[in-house]
Amino acid sequence: MTTETTPPQGEKLQKILAGAGIGSRREMERWISEGRVSVNGETASLGDRASAEDRISVDGRPVKLDNYASKVRRVIAYNKPEGEICSRSDPEGRPTVFDRLPKLSGERWIAVGRLDLNTSGLILFTTDGELASRLMHPSHEIEREYAVRVMGNVTEQKVKNLFEGVELEDGPARFTDIVDSGGAGINRWFHVCIMEGRNREVRRLWESQELTVSRLKRVRFANVIIPDHLRMGQWEELDKDTIDTLAANVDLTPAPLPTVRKQARTTSTGLKGPRGRTAPQKKGKKRPSPHKKAAPHKRNRFS
Repeated sequence: MTTETTPPQGEKLQKILAGAGIGSRREMERWISEGRVSVNGETASLGDRASAEDRISVDGRPVKLDNYASKVRRVIAYNKPEGEICSRSDPEGRPTVFDRLPKLSGERWIAVGRLDLNTSGLILFTTDGELASRLMHPSHEIEREYAVRVMGNVTEQKVKNLFEGVELEDGPARFTDIVDSGGAGINRWFHVCIMEGRNREVRRLWESQELTVSRLKRVRFANVIIPDHLRMGQWEELDKDTIDTLAANVDLTPAPLPTVRKQARTTSTGLKGPRGRTAPQKKGKKRPSPHKKAAPHKRNRFS
């Protein structure tokens, strides 16, 4: 005699909230555990399931599930300046990476990873919490590329150590790619790649070889390369093909475009260009940037 089991109805609550753009799946799990989420008037627990037809609230406020039901996915690239923190607010009043982003209604931008205060460059933001969670999870091994200026005597043995792996206080770490990008004297530029986003990992790897990082900029995350025209403090919405490729890296299917897409980029002064056009750019000679000297996915010349 066989017993048929009824499959669970709906999807996990944290996945629905992440898909609605409320936050990452991990963050939503914490909110559920804290009793901040209710379904149809009842306080939810971890493991609960729901559907788009249910009444879901966070802190007593109803959650709009339009984006979850339609599976709309938006992603923007932001060129973070040094001096901004990767938090929504700061008790010390420092500027945050969220200050310049376009405003949303009924959802919010979710940061895909973080950069420390003194690191500049590419940060992705999305309205899809499931996409953000998967891109940040170490199991998907998403490659991050950095341009780094190192001060000190960089020998081939030290570079070899960093490529083969060293032991940090939170476990072993290594660069998957190291490319010498030139420089003079005690300052040299390198392009390096890592497959995870541990706190200050790039800096700590170089410090393990008694070397100092004097400049650090992220120039690529997965298939997204920071655009040459995107100045510090500016953002730009990614096109559908780029977003679909990004999602495919973490085994997600393509999603439809939103009805309205803002293409304006926030300038360093916080002003926006006209909708559908880029913010005006100043004319003049461009200073060469060290991070353009090396192409992504290039093999390590020291291996």
